[in-house]
Amino acid sequence: MNIFAEFEEIIRSCYQILAERHNFSMDMDLSKCVVELPRDEAHGDLASNAALVLAKPLKKSPKVLAELFAKELQNTPSVLSIEIAGPGFINIKLDKSRWAEEIASILNSGDDYGKNTIGSGQNVNIEFVSANPTGPLHAAHARGAILGDVLANLMQFSGYHVTREYYINDAGSQITTLSQSAFIRYREALGEELEAIPAGLYPGDYLIEVGQHLADNYGDSLKQLSGDEIIEKSGPIAVDLMMQSIRKDLARLGIVMDIYSSENQLVKEGKVSSAIQKLQRDNLIYRGKPEPPKGKLDEEWEPREQLLFRSKDFGDDVDRPLQKSDDSWTYFASDVAYHYDKLERTDGRLIDVLGADHSGYVKRMTAAVQAMSGKQDRLQVKQCGLVSLLDKGKPVKMSKRAGTFVTLSDVIDAVSADVMRFVMLTRRNDQPLEFDYAKVTEKSRENPVFYVQYAHARAKSVLRQNQKPSGTPNLSLLTDIFEIRVIKQLASWPKHVEAATHHCEPHRIAFYLMELAAVFHGLWNAGRENNDLKFIHDTDDELTHARMLLVETTAQVLKSGLNLLSITALEEM
Repeated sequence: MNIFAEFEEIIRSCYQILAERHNFSMDMDLSKCVVELPRDEAHGDLASNAALVLAKPLKKSPKVLAELFAKELQNTPSVLSIEIAGPGFINIKLDKSRWAEEIASILNSGDDYGKNTIGSGQNVNIEFVSANPTGPLHAAHARGAILGDVLANLMQFSGYHVTREYYINDAGSQITTLSQSAFIRYREALGEELEAIPAGLYPGDYLIEVGQHLADNYGDSLKQLSGDEIIEKSGPIAVDLMMQSIRKDLARLGIVMDIYSSENQLVKEGKVSSAIQKLQRDNLIYRGKPEPPKGKLDEEWEPREQLLFRSKDFGDDVDRPLQKSDDSWTYFASDVAYHYDKLERTDGRLIDVLGADHSGYVKRMTAAVQAMSGKQDRLQVKQCGLVSLLDKGKPVKMSKRAGTFVTLSDVIDAVSADVMRFVMLTRRNDQPLEFDYAKVTEKSRENPVFYVQYAHARAKSVLRQNQKPSGTPNLSLLTDIFEIRVIKQLASWPKHVEAATHHCEPHRIAFYLMELAAVFHGLWNAGRENNDLKFIHDTDDELTHARMLLVETTAQVLKSGLNLLSITALEEM
């Protein structure tokens, strides 16, 4: 048990004592009563919000409750003093030796330190990337790819059974456009001179390879085909080649999917009809006229009767069409079928990682999943903000190969997968992010991935310089404020993992690693200015032994965090 969990248990025990003494409810929900590091170390070693959380349900003043808790906590071993701050925070100051005990606990846990059982073996399906197979992945796709992959790592570390899934949108108008674009390149490969790619088709050079593939395998036989026959023949080949490219790009980022689901296959297997029948049995669809899109006046709108899903019953703004006026399925109908398929396969939570341009998708899909799962909140959607690619503050020119954007592969070539993975997690997923080539490749504190990897390499360098001492260490010698700061950060690792998992926010891991690196570099720099704080003490082997274990523990936790991000923990730099 880590120190935070230990004191949260102590808080619960204190409440039971207070409940008996003051006739408080014994069934109070204490799950939101937490213990954490105070923002300002001058306020103590630990802080709890217990009095603030319980004040309203108990109809008591937070400060009065805090005083009652303080009296009970004062009797806890290793507690030196209790202070009540602000509206009722309980600040706890500990004996310094209590922090040293955490080092032994962390080393004993080894690679399992920070693991938890939040997931309890539950299934969770994380669908991410799912870019249309009409071209190579671009830089913005990387953000969703990294977020989804690290979230999967994190949830596995926390006891979930995770499936990584990619949904291939290989049906609809974009595949028609891809087929027509590939056919243009096919004709080009046969020697035809084309002045320009027609407007509305995909202009990227990546389709030259697809055209050549068609020419190599079919000669000039495809030239005799009609428009529909061209789409039927070249479409699947183009999609397959695009997906091969996408898989390679994901592999370069260290991402391997467990499942690739096909929209086209979903339709062919009749799963769209099955999902609609499910909604029909539950009386959740009807024939009617949809409301006009936002921004359109009623007189500008010519509604036709369509098959509609009662999406408003589940919190959506309008009821959503499932069929077009020509009776073909809408994109939404295919998405409904896909999520119904996932619900049946997964028997657990669903998480969709989407781009910023899918904000209108969230309510309707959440409504559909609630409808198909008996009003359960089985779907969580994580959206990624926009990514701006810069070089020394100026926008990066688009890729000739892609035609309209910078490819993910180009960015990896420029900065490495490690850099890309870390930097994409330096903002909350829903916030815009600036990715500046110049900043993310410089070797300085301003480059977060360098700063963290350097901390690990620096720790390993210290350990190489000093043979590991034998005997029982006296960890109580670690009492300097710089040492205690490092220990506090190390001790808070399990709490950060739990919070990141609970909120599905992998960026919390990147933030934690930057904080840990900062306090470790701070301890290193303190040793340069004060010989008594050097890791290797020439005249005190016992102190050196204790500090070596502190360095070893720091390297262990840094490596564990970097592993969760699938980033290399460098041994030297």
